Amino acid sequence: MIKKVYTTQEEFNIQNKETNADLPFSNDISILGESYKIGNKMIANRLACQAMEGCDGTADGSPDTLTKRRYERFAKGGAGIIWFEATAVLEEGRANPRQLYITENNLDDFKKQVEDIKETALKTNGYEPVVIMQATHSGRYSKPNGIPEPLIAYNNPIFEKDHPISKDRIVTDEYLSRVVEALVNGAVLAEKAGFDGVDIKCCHRYLNSELLSAYNREGRYGGSFENRTRLLRESIMGAIENCSKDFLVSSRLNVYDGFPYPYGFGVKKDGSLELDLTEPDWLIKELYKYGVRLLNITMGNPYFNPHVNRPYAQGGYEAPEHPLTGVARVLNGTAELKEKNPQMAIICSAVSYLGVAAPNVVAAFIKENKFDFAGFGRTIFAYPDFANDILKNGAMDKNKICICCSKCTEIMRTPGGTPGCVIRDKDVYLPIYKKQCGGQAK
Repeated sequence: MIKKVYTTQEEFNIQNKETNADLPFSNDISILGESYKIGNKMIANRLACQAMEGCDGTADGSPDTLTKRRYERFAKGGAGIIWFEATAVLEEGRANPRQLYITENNLDDFKKQVEDIKETALKTNGYEPVVIMQATHSGRYSKPNGIPEPLIAYNNPIFEKDHPISKDRIVTDEYLSRVVEALVNGAVLAEKAGFDGVDIKCCHRYLNSELLSAYNREGRYGGSFENRTRLLRESIMGAIENCSKDFLVSSRLNVYDGFPYPYGFGVKKDGSLELDLTEPDWLIKELYKYGVRLLNITMGNPYFNPHVNRPYAQGGYEAPEHPLTGVARVLNGTAELKEKNPQMAIICSAVSYLGVAAPNVVAAFIKENKFDFAGFGRTIFAYPDFANDILKNGAMDKNKICICCSKCTEIMRTPGGTPGCVIRDKDVYLPIYKKQCGGQAK
């Protein structure tokens, strides 16, 4: 069976039928241009740029040349939401030496970045996007000095196999309490910088996300549902209490890890990989009680099982399922949570593989109130003006879409790599790919 990003709607329809993905399709995509109000924030349309890290900040964590170029392109592109990339709140929690890192010392640099985004978007499109900063601690994927310096919630044999991480790298409850303080402070700094909101990042197996599956951890942050969600809940409550009422406090939330119990969240406890949204549903309901009104839903782990959250045409291994199966899992799981929590505004993920069919599929979901916004990730590296083409031309250009070749990920996995689209933005990123990966891009 052919696995390729769809350059025509007919290609998608054939594969959708052959794989039994049964994804809906709407010829009317006008709903994607409708505005949506959350609190006092009016969002111009239903399209969102997901948090795509460039690993290209300065040593002190400020936006650098490539960072500024990337967000200028996103700002011109027309999306109603720009989910600003992973921004560390503690030095030791940076995923790489050039990950963005917000502090009092570089606050003015972040202010200028947000101002530039909004001014560029207003001048180009006539409206400002809602810009949300993703506050993160990278946990087991921390590399602040360019080498692995993991800080883990517990030892995980699925990842560590015959080389377990030293137990002295398991963070203490006292340390996690300091992480809560740092995430809350990050939210406060984000508001001072002019962001419209903050994402207390809890996805893709970074520290907050890993704790969701800390079933066998002892202490205040492990075991019970209340304890495993404590870091996320306390950080969100603290952010809401310390920021203004108009500031959006959100989370990019993993609702399914794709690992068997007791190492996976959102999975049945029978040893299978079957989705179980019981605990994610409880968590969303709790966050709503605190005042959260927007969530960005995702699944999987891009380091270990990327076919789950970013289905690809070409990647580091042969995926155990057709990419459309992965897309359907994410979209249908998101829809199920929206049905259980109709009052929560929800952004979906995992649509880049759909290619030119993406607007039609997400419009069909949104029309049926199965989620509220369509989040595009890898697409925005390749095609930063995707939203304007959808809204103004009624379709995506097949010659501009992300082909899901995973070369941006290849760059990111190399020491010092600064990812971008090797195919569509080749003048900048093909030389980087050749230098970092030693390969040719076709």
